[in-house]
Amino acid sequence: MATSGSRKPFFKPVDPKQSLPQLEHEMLDFWDRENIFQKSVDARKNKPKYVFFDGPPFANGLPHYGHILANSLKDAVTRYATMRGYYVPRVNGWDCHGLPVEYEIEKELKISGRKDIEKIGVSKFNTCCRKSVFRYTEEWEKLLRRIERWVDIEHGYATLDNNYMESIWWVFSEIWKKGLVYEGKKPMHICPRCETSLSNFEVTLGYKDVVDQSVYVKFKLTEGLYKGTFMVAWTTTPWTLPGNMFLALNPNVTYILVSASKFAYSSDENGKPTEQHAVESCEYIMAESLLEKNFPSDKWTFKILKKLKASELKGVHYEQLFPFYKKLTDCYRVVLADFVTTEDGTGIVHIAPGFGEDDLAIGMREKIEPCRR
Repeated sequence: MATSGSRKPFFKPVDPKQSLPQLEHEMLDFWDRENIFQKSVDARKNKPKYVFFDGPPFANGLPHYGHILANSLKDAVTRYATMRGYYVPRVNGWDCHGLPVEYEIEKELKISGRKDIEKIGVSKFNTCCRKSVFRYTEEWEKLLRRIERWVDIEHGYATLDNNYMESIWWVFSEIWKKGLVYEGKKPMHICPRCETSLSNFEVTLGYKDVVDQSVYVKFKLTEGLYKGTFMVAWTTTPWTLPGNMFLALNPNVTYILVSASKFAYSSDENGKPTEQHAVESCEYIMAESLLEKNFPSDKWTFKILKKLKASELKGVHYEQLFPFYKKLTDCYRVVLADFVTTEDGTGIVHIAPGFGEDDLAIGMREKIEPCRR
C-alpha cells in the first residue's frame, strides 16, 4: 500500500521466496532468546489475575494430533486474556496417576492383576510406574515449543509430587469446611481385573462398536383402564432387567393402544405354506411412530384401538418382571422423561436406577434407591 503523491511504500518489500517454516523457527528463537513469554507475564503482575485450569497430559505416551489441537485452543484463550491486560501465569504439568500408567507397566513387566503385582512387590511396581510417567517429557516439550504454546515448562509440576498432592488435600479440606461437599451416588464402570472403578477417559480407551444382543420385553399393567395390557420396551442391555424399577415415556410423544397378532404358516409334507394362523395375539402400548417398524406387515396384523397421551399412563403400576425384590414399594410404575426418543425401540424405556446416569436420576427424582443385591 502507498500514499498519493510520493507513493512511498508503508511496508518493506516481501520476499516472495521466503520460507515460512524458517521464519517460524527464527521467531521461536527470538522468543526464547529474549524470554518474551516470561516478560509478557511479568509485565502484568499488578493487573487482575486470569486463572486458566489446564488438565495436564500423560507423558508416558507420545503426543498426537488431538493434543496439538487442544493445546492450540488453550493457548489462544490465555494469549487473548493476556492481550486484554490480565496477569496470566501458566505452568505446564504432568498427569502421573490413573490406570493407563499402571496398565502400561503391567504389559512391560509381563504381569497381570493385583496378585502378580504383589508377587514382584508393590514398591518395585510403583518405582517402575514413577519412571515411566516422564518417559516422553522431552518429546512433549519439543512439541509445545514447536506449536508456540506459551507455558512455563522449567517450573512444571507433576501430580505425583508430595507438595502437589498435599495442596489438593488442602483445597478439598477448605471446601469441606465451607460445607460444600456432599455424599451422593453415581453409576461407575468397574474393571473386574483391577477391582477398581474407571474414569470416562479410561473407559473410552478400549471403546469399539460391536454388534450386541437386544430384546423386546412385555410389561403387564396391573391396574387402571388398561389393566392386562402389555407395555413393550426395547433394550440393548438385557442384563439390567433384574434391576428394573420404572418404565419411562416421553410426555411429548403420542402413544397407541394396538391389538396385534403375529401369524405363521402351516406347511404341507413338501414344505409349502398352506394355512396362516395366529401364534400370538395381545393388546400392546407403544409409540405411534414406531408401530410399523415393530409390527412388520409380513409377520403381523394389527389394529389401532386408541391414541394415548403419556400423561394418561403416568403412575400406572405394572407386574414386576423378576420377583427378586419383593420388599420394594412405590416402584414398578410408569414415569415421564424427556430423554426417551423414538429413533429406535418402542418409545418406552425400561429404567434400572442401578445402571446408568439417566436411570439413577429418575430413581432419585422418584425417591427410590437403586437395587444393591
